[in-house]
Amino acid sequence: MIPGLVKGLATTARTLTRRTHVQEYPDHRPELPPRSRGVIALLEENCTSCMLCARECPDWCIYIDAHKETIPATTPGGRERQRNVLDRFAIDFSLCMYCGICIEVCPFDALFWSPQFEYAETDIRDLLHEKQRLGGWMESVPPPPAPDPGAPPVAEVMAQRAPVRGAPRVGLAAGGRAGSERTAPERQGVRRPPSGSAAPPAPAASPKPPAQATEGEE
Repeated sequence: MIPGLVKGLATTARTLTRRTHVQEYPDHRPELPPRSRGVIALLEENCTSCMLCARECPDWCIYIDAHKETIPATTPGGRERQRNVLDRFAIDFSLCMYCGICIEVCPFDALFWSPQFEYAETDIRDLLHEKQRLGGWMESVPPPPAPDPGAPPVAEVMAQRAPVRGAPRVGLAAGGRAGSERTAPERQGVRRPPSGSAAPPAPAASPKPPAQATEGEE
């Protein structure tokens, strides 16, 4: 027993002489990775009250209230439209398990991960945060990382770069077409005669061979 006690005290003595690598919080703030799941922030102007995040949440910790407003027609004879107006958006972080499903399914980019983690409360009921508190955390949301150089182009970016339907193609002159824009006959190897010249005469039909008489006809 005494040798084990002495060995343990020796280990303690050696540890006391070593330099510690512990950062004392809150004197030293931790450097969190960019994709840390601290808290969920809300960009209210992007939310359309589609309720998709609340329906997909496995913990049912998202509460949304909204109402419809009528937008008058912008042109004479036009139709009035209706839009959803967000009244309440709250997340109960005492139930949230930080799975991130609500952020992934949001079709309008209204929810984001924030590395903020200093929102502890003395009462568990105070962990129900409304949209004002969720919107304030948008300031701590880091910018998205740059895409990988070998990654395929983003579909949204390619859709914006696509030419508008009905717009003239680049390189086309008035009344002409580019060299690469060939018609179907030209792609098949059939050349059209130049404009203003007569079309070449059609080849003469070959004479049909005489029909052979059968034995009955002879």
